[in-house]
Amino acid sequence: MEELEIKMPTKYDPKTVEQGRYEWWLRGKYFEAKGEPDKKPFTVVIPPPNVTGKLHLGHAWDATLQDIIVRMKRMQGYDVLWLPGMDHAGIATQAKVEEKLRKEGKTRYDLGREKFVEETWRWKEEYAGHIRKQWEKLGLSLDYTRERFTLDEGLSRAVREVFVSLYRKGLIYRGEYIINWDPETRTALSDIEVIYKEVEGALYHIKYPLKDGNGHIEVATTRPETMLGDTAVAVHPEDDRYKDLIGKTVVLPFVGREIPIIADEYVDKEFGTGAVKITPAHDPNDFEVGNRHGLPRILVMNPDGTMNENAGKYQGLDRFECRKRIVEDLRELGLLEKVEKHVHSVGHSERSGAVVEPYLSTQWFVKMEPLARAAIELQKGEGKVRFVPERFEKTYLHWLENIRDWCISRQLWWGHRIPAWYHKETGEIYVDTEPPKDIENWEQDPDVLDTWFSSALWPFSTMGWPDTENPDYKRYYPTDVLVTGYDIIFFWVSRMIFQALEFTGTKPFKDVLIHGLVRDSQGRKMSKSLGNGVDPMEVIDKYGADSLRYFLATGSSPGLDLRFSTEKVEGVWNFANKIWNASRFALMNLNGMTYDEIDLGGEKSVADRWILARLNETIETVTKLAEKYEFGEAGRTLYNFIWDDLCDWYIEMAKLPLYGDDEGAKRTTRSVLACVFDQTLRLLHPFMPFITEEIWQHLPHQGETITLSKWPEVRKEWDDPKAVKQMKILMEIIRSVRNIRAEMNTPMGKKIDVLIKATDDETLETLKENEKYLRRFLNPKTLVMAKDLAAPEKSMSAVVTGGEIFLPLEGLIDIEEEIARLEKELAKWDAEVLRVQKKLANENFLKKAPAQVVAAEREKEKEYLEKRSLVEQRLKELKS
Repeated sequence: MEELEIKMPTKYDPKTVEQGRYEWWLRGKYFEAKGEPDKKPFTVVIPPPNVTGKLHLGHAWDATLQDIIVRMKRMQGYDVLWLPGMDHAGIATQAKVEEKLRKEGKTRYDLGREKFVEETWRWKEEYAGHIRKQWEKLGLSLDYTRERFTLDEGLSRAVREVFVSLYRKGLIYRGEYIINWDPETRTALSDIEVIYKEVEGALYHIKYPLKDGNGHIEVATTRPETMLGDTAVAVHPEDDRYKDLIGKTVVLPFVGREIPIIADEYVDKEFGTGAVKITPAHDPNDFEVGNRHGLPRILVMNPDGTMNENAGKYQGLDRFECRKRIVEDLRELGLLEKVEKHVHSVGHSERSGAVVEPYLSTQWFVKMEPLARAAIELQKGEGKVRFVPERFEKTYLHWLENIRDWCISRQLWWGHRIPAWYHKETGEIYVDTEPPKDIENWEQDPDVLDTWFSSALWPFSTMGWPDTENPDYKRYYPTDVLVTGYDIIFFWVSRMIFQALEFTGTKPFKDVLIHGLVRDSQGRKMSKSLGNGVDPMEVIDKYGADSLRYFLATGSSPGLDLRFSTEKVEGVWNFANKIWNASRFALMNLNGMTYDEIDLGGEKSVADRWILARLNETIETVTKLAEKYEFGEAGRTLYNFIWDDLCDWYIEMAKLPLYGDDEGAKRTTRSVLACVFDQTLRLLHPFMPFITEEIWQHLPHQGETITLSKWPEVRKEWDDPKAVKQMKILMEIIRSVRNIRAEMNTPMGKKIDVLIKATDDETLETLKENEKYLRRFLNPKTLVMAKDLAAPEKSMSAVVTGGEIFLPLEGLIDIEEEIARLEKELAKWDAEVLRVQKKLANENFLKKAPAQVVAAEREKEKEYLEKRSLVEQRLKELKS
């Protein structure tokens, strides 16, 4: 036993427990998918984190949920592939590298494209290393032999294949459109990369003089700087105020350009003055109006948000500075009618935070309608992608039904270069997976693809597609479940689905498990500005990976946000310490027992039979809940079983035979202890892999690692309703006596008389058979158990299932206080009886509820009525 003491220190120290274990798992190749033909494959691809920095709590939560799923499936005998990888994250990574260069006094232009890309690859290698270390710290059971990167050669080939295929089908096109432009990063953004915020701005009323000198027309705008690109003024065709002006022209202030007054139904008669300026190069709606009326498009800004040569005297000014100058100049010329405060929704870049500029630009687009239609149709059949929780399917479908074409080109250097070349002389476009043979005559499109274009292919490109004969693609695709946050349903989930349908003819995953965001303890979003961010690695350093993982897995229901709480993580550490101490007790009492010596065939005590029955119930409940992704409930079920049933009750009861002289009882209790700990640790392993592996290695076990041990299954022979019923009686009695002692300030060390009145022969038999437990836990001076007991005149009492307890406590009891207590108890049972009877009187409940649920309610009614009757009788006695 000395050796065990050294191996298992008194206090649980997660650092010691977790140190070196991950490397041991990797050396054993326990996480690698082996492709065993006798096993059913189960596949999960990790949502690839961006190589922009370190993982945050959201990543830790997402990855923990996946690890729970894959560890459980591995134990259930599946050939599990959990594929790791990272995303090049185009704009986000380029921004980080440019920021680093700025600190060195350089720009990407100083380096040139080739050197800048080399620099970014160095960044990627460094941060990919950080991410792998964090995965290791979290204990993620990833198959590193299949790790992928969205810019590696295989994935780049898949990207080119998809682009060219969509282009040839007419689903990718190039055109001049108004796009969302980020002037800070100087690149296009897709619609979902724009965050709209309510901003208090102004509505400027400007007079545009009529060419014929007969007055002016007043327009209202929030962006006076774009007036320099106006090519018309529009009014509603049915607006009587302006009917006579339609067809006339105005002279554009500062520019002197003559522009027409046109009629278009797009104009809202009620907004502003009912007359609007039309700037086709700087507004998406104006762009459409311009197309309808054949208006020219005049761009007045540079890509960096400064004014260009078309802005005349304002050339070179920043767009917001230009706004101020124009307003001042209009005021001086008497052309500014008024300025009103105006709160409106303004788009901001998700990445840089800059105000997005609607901007005329030649870009590449994906025609979304046919692709979205296929994804919508999929959800109408039985083979649809299952969203958990189900409500997120509506969110997903709503977006697809209202989708716009996807702008996929980005003006960046880091990313997948668009496989399109332009002939230097003829301007002809060449699109193919390989460059043209006479490359010297061609120039490749400088743009790269939106990051989401490559990550949309992640479930199948990582398996070797477009090589459909690749063994991994044939065996592990489509995948089984995707775990991700609700914030990227549009960005990523939807795109993976429609690309998979288009290129593999099947959905990419069966289930999508959606979780929320991690918030601080006050429910606020974590951000740098609030300074409320939490580094998961610091939490692990303090409390261990198991404590963080269990908290993340059980702290929220599917689809909801999670509030981070240090106190709750600390609470999990206490739980781990409880498991550790209970395991030390078990090991010290197993006396070197081997796995082959475990024998459950001997005569078992009621406690032995009960704990095995409770283990059965726990296995069934945890498995069912985990299969439904209800990890919070599964974790709580395990917690209650371990803390209450195993540690607080069974271990205490096991001490009687373990410290006694009956060798047969000792052997059986040791076997039950070894078996229950082995099965419980297996159930807990996906949640807390480190501590469970460490303890399991000390227990009698078969196999090399708990990681590959068999998932527990319900054993019919362990079902024992009688033992459960008997233990319920014993536990109620013990709890009631302890409660009365506490109420009367009577310590457990002080012996007292205990009288137990049984209401039937079966209960009395249970009490007599288990007298040893009652004597051990009640510490009675005298213990009387009978059916015909009368309540002593001065005593405390409690009503329990199958009987009553009386504790004669002369000098320690106030009769009036006892009556008041019993009246409170009577009120409690009155309420319980009323509640259950109301439920049983409800026809809807009786029709819809399963038979076993109704039966359980009838059983409760019987029990509550009996308890109420006993309390009424006791009150009657005390009052007489």
